[in-house]
Amino acid sequence: MANIKQKKKTDPKVKRQRQVLFGGALMLLALLLFIAFISYLFSWKTDYSTLNSLTDKSVVAQNILNKLGALISHFFIYKGVGVGAFIFPYLIGLSGYKLFFGNTIKGLISSWAWGFAHILWTCMMFGYFWSEFPIFSGIIGYEIHSFAVIYIGRLGLLAILVFLFLCFLVIELEWTPEKMITWFKGVQKNESNEDFSDESLQHDFDGKSDDSNLNEESAEEKELDVLEIIEEENSISESDSIAMEIETPIEESTEEQTSKKLVEKQGFFDPTLELSSFKRPGLDILKEYGDTGITINQEELEANKNKIVDTLNNYKIGIANIKATIGPTVTLYEIVPNAGIRISKIKNLEDDIALSLSALGIRIIAPIPGKGTIGIEVPNQNPSIVSMRSVINASKFQNAEMELPIALGKTISNETFVVDLAKMPHLLMAGATGQGKSVGLNAVLTSLISKKHPAEVKFVLVDPKKVELNIYSKIERHYLAKLPDTEESIITDNTKVINTLNSLCIEMDNRYELLKNAMCRNLKEYNKKFRERKLNPNDGHSYLPYIVLVVDEFADLIMTAGKEVETPIARLAQLARAIGIHLIIATQRPSVNVITGIIKANFPARIAFRVTSKIDSRTILDSGGADQLIGRGDMLYTQGNELTRIQCAFVDTPEVEKIAAYIGGQKGYADAHLLPEYIGEESSTNLNIDASERDALFREAAEVIVTAQQGSASLLQRKLKLGYNRAGRIIDQMEAAGVVGPFEGSKARQVLVSDFLALDRLLNNEEI
Repeated sequence: MANIKQKKKTDPKVKRQRQVLFGGALMLLALLLFIAFISYLFSWKTDYSTLNSLTDKSVVAQNILNKLGALISHFFIYKGVGVGAFIFPYLIGLSGYKLFFGNTIKGLISSWAWGFAHILWTCMMFGYFWSEFPIFSGIIGYEIHSFAVIYIGRLGLLAILVFLFLCFLVIELEWTPEKMITWFKGVQKNESNEDFSDESLQHDFDGKSDDSNLNEESAEEKELDVLEIIEEENSISESDSIAMEIETPIEESTEEQTSKKLVEKQGFFDPTLELSSFKRPGLDILKEYGDTGITINQEELEANKNKIVDTLNNYKIGIANIKATIGPTVTLYEIVPNAGIRISKIKNLEDDIALSLSALGIRIIAPIPGKGTIGIEVPNQNPSIVSMRSVINASKFQNAEMELPIALGKTISNETFVVDLAKMPHLLMAGATGQGKSVGLNAVLTSLISKKHPAEVKFVLVDPKKVELNIYSKIERHYLAKLPDTEESIITDNTKVINTLNSLCIEMDNRYELLKNAMCRNLKEYNKKFRERKLNPNDGHSYLPYIVLVVDEFADLIMTAGKEVETPIARLAQLARAIGIHLIIATQRPSVNVITGIIKANFPARIAFRVTSKIDSRTILDSGGADQLIGRGDMLYTQGNELTRIQCAFVDTPEVEKIAAYIGGQKGYADAHLLPEYIGEESSTNLNIDASERDALFREAAEVIVTAQQGSASLLQRKLKLGYNRAGRIIDQMEAAGVVGPFEGSKARQVLVSDFLALDRLLNNEEI
């Protein structure tokens, strides 16, 4: 009998609703308790006689909450802990506040523990000083005072109260004598500098503030003090010939002080601030299919099990155990053969088992990695639809702590499959025509759009077929990147594809230069430093979004452009991971002249939809199995290890159009994200530019190029804050003047002048 397991997951939306309701109830309860306690302090003598008349409707209490308020207040205050009872409403209200607003409840246990400690200390303190007034200390405080006085006396009780107060200061507030001295000195310093205005505390990256001057003066004073000490010691011990080396403490650099003060004043840099009102598309835009749940057909399971057992028995293969795991489109039957049975014998019966089951195609996994079983995947007679809405709404995706999370679909055990594109770091998708590649690309893009703000990720969309990705043109000013002076953001022309790929190579080189200057290893560290205001925008630093290049039909580009496309693609795949440029390449022609060895070596993460032959499957995955898939989004995923069978999430074209329209209707940036300008060889001309027609910044730009020994227009853009076109014209003028060499594709031009002296001679000879 097949053991069938189903997993139920709590809906995050329902869970959040419960938190809000429970949190609101706790805050309301805290408010009522506080009101009742306050009222009890004024009416407790009058209401004392009404406490035993709770059921008598003719008796009315003076408490604002009437009899129930008087009774509860009497229990907590008079019979309990006195005035310390007011801490209870605070603790209850704090718990309700954190639940209502969705804050972390991690520290609530600590808050309640310290709350009870404060309650105990308060009732003991009031019992010590006002034991004759039980309304202040409560019965508990009075009894503790009486018990303590009998055994340790009032002096001993006072010592305990003082020590407990010291515990609160040191442990809870983390106060130490050193901190108190530092705080006292800070108060004195602030009083002596009352005339120091707020404006003098402002810093920018270009200049030093008055505070930094004060730091310099204090540093000079410290240095003078050290010199005086040395002179005194030398005068005391002149006979001593041993020199004493004194190290002064290393102070924080001006940049670190500046970044700290900027963070204190302005907070961390927020890249989403420009589009702070932007709202990501909600789940209601995506379609909800009625038959997304898994239906268990017990008769089908039993019949398939019997057919598998009978077929294996015909070949004298006994089975010790069999278990079924039901997926949305495929059911996995895990079998444990009897001892002595060779795995290869079962593997060779793939076609026989498929014939007995009358199945479209079965796949045998022998053995299943990590398990001592053999898997037989059999398509369901009535497959379920895995909607994009269901995988986006899954807690595994919503709570994913990933840089670029992608919800691909659901596994054979009906679990949402989420991967991080930033760790892949590139993705190759292949399969026969009509098997789900375009839907897979839409699922990837929808996942990223649902999770990331436009300031955090940009897409470069290449669509040689001109119809598949055109639906994303509406989000141009939010999520897309393109070349400057280009009208269409969806790239369809092969010439523009080559220019865009080379432009991405230039962007990659520029980003590596920024990471080197910032001393960061990857984009995540760089952006973290920039958010902490440790990087100077005047040095060319800025917040860098992730860039995802999507190519819908790679085979067409290889056929028309060949090496001109493959070379920059391979260069990006090899180097672009650390600086946040990731590639997604799809093709319906998985042949070796399209998916070459260079491409496969740099794309460890691969997705194979159904293909027509075992050769194509091995070309994509380096193993068979893709030829046994059933189509309609059924796919195999690998990231260099074992294969995972997934039913791709289905997102229809109208759903994508609604998402694009929703985003396009919101306020966006002035233009798409502009990539560095790239001028191909066909655009370069033999320039004969007169010296009088040169740009006003020609000399300064030439000095920048000679200093860096790198003939790059992007270098001029960064150093001189120029636009793309002006920097390109200056480079052309330098080529005509003999400062830099001719165009060399994606590489920087060769600098023909070695130093400033040679530059002066060159330009002076031109004037003569």
